[in-house]
Amino acid sequence: MTTVASVLPTGPTTPTPLSSAMRGRIFFYLAVLIVLVGFGAPFGGLIDVPISFFLKNKLHLKAHEVANFKLISAFPLYLSFAFGFARDTWNPFGMRDRGFMVLFGAVAAAIYVFFAFTPPTYATLLIAVLLLTTAYLFVLSAQNGLSSTIGQQHVMSGQVSTVWNIFTSVPVLGGYLIGGMLSGQLEGQNADRAARILFLVGAAIMAAVAAYGLWKPASVFDNVHAESGPVAHPWDDFKRLLGHWPIYPALLIWLLWQFAPGSATPLQYYLQNTLHAGDAQWGQWNAIFVVSFIPTFLVFGLLCRRFPLRTLLWWGTLVAVPQFIPLLFIHSVNGALLAAIPIGLMGGVSSAAYVDLLFRSCPRGLQGTILMMSVGIYWIASRFGDVLGTNLYDHYGGFTVCVIAITVVYALILPILLLVPKRLIATADGDAPEGGFQSVSTLA
Repeated sequence: MTTVASVLPTGPTTPTPLSSAMRGRIFFYLAVLIVLVGFGAPFGGLIDVPISFFLKNKLHLKAHEVANFKLISAFPLYLSFAFGFARDTWNPFGMRDRGFMVLFGAVAAAIYVFFAFTPPTYATLLIAVLLLTTAYLFVLSAQNGLSSTIGQQHVMSGQVSTVWNIFTSVPVLGGYLIGGMLSGQLEGQNADRAARILFLVGAAIMAAVAAYGLWKPASVFDNVHAESGPVAHPWDDFKRLLGHWPIYPALLIWLLWQFAPGSATPLQYYLQNTLHAGDAQWGQWNAIFVVSFIPTFLVFGLLCRRFPLRTLLWWGTLVAVPQFIPLLFIHSVNGALLAAIPIGLMGGVSSAAYVDLLFRSCPRGLQGTILMMSVGIYWIASRFGDVLGTNLYDHYGGFTVCVIAITVVYALILPILLLVPKRLIATADGDAPEGGFQSVSTLA
């Protein structure tokens, strides 16, 4: 493994638009990669949902105990920025992002195989998720860094955000549907056999990621300019990162958007204990919720080329603030499944706009660090939001207080939008900010 350090690049600084055909080939490559990587996530729906039900139904853990398991098992995710920094400063096998896919895809597959033949207990499940997450994050940093770099270099961050959001939804959707059904079907079967099947599936997926990393399509990698120059000390990159103002409001907005106290474990317990939903119906609710984002992701993909990002950020946030309020008016499982549709639709434009903002806010050569920092923030916010939500749910006797808390948190995004550098969001997709992305680094 060779080592490089990213500094301000000596290569082209002017963003270069690509033809529609070339963009399509790049989007296809990214879409397949995102789906493969997403299905292999040890903390995602395909693995996470059955583990959650195992903890709840087999080990009979209470809501806050399940939330605490998730809080502890997500520890590597809280340090995601370090994996992104590794992506920006290391070069495995001289293959850059592809090297991370090959090396750590194979490592994750091996870990999956090992734990497929280990009896599932609280301790072994916890260790498995911790180790798998550590290996997996190297792969995810390559995927995220590559996506952000392409979006910046070819002034199509909005379109890449659309592809990223849509195809990230696919493994989440599949995980909830398959994971929920598997949990119900395997309820009465041997837990060892159920765990073995799930972990071997995870191994096959990560092996496929490693194989995908061996492919080097010219349409993608001939259009990615190296953003590393002479060797520099990592501390110089770190100081450059700290001095890059646009990342602060972008990451703060992302933190508030993901905090959502009560949208995970309390909602599951509310649907199952109060409305008497089954395991499969909980999976169905999440699947409907996720798939309902996709139409408004597509709307963003159309609008981002016609309107400046500033407009989409404001209108998307205004629509998203009351996102969970429809849950206050449901009294049955079927009603909850129907309510998942508008709840998902209301969040699509804002979610895609926030990812676009993250892409635009990255300092050159450190895209992996920022995108993985957003991953860490996502899990810190969601896990601690889940803990807060479960405490509100347990101590205040209902889900209404969680809906109120989520709405208040989302409303706090509006004043943060005023802190985003104006030039950074003044253009539509295809138009670079005046002077390029780097010119806004010191603008308030």
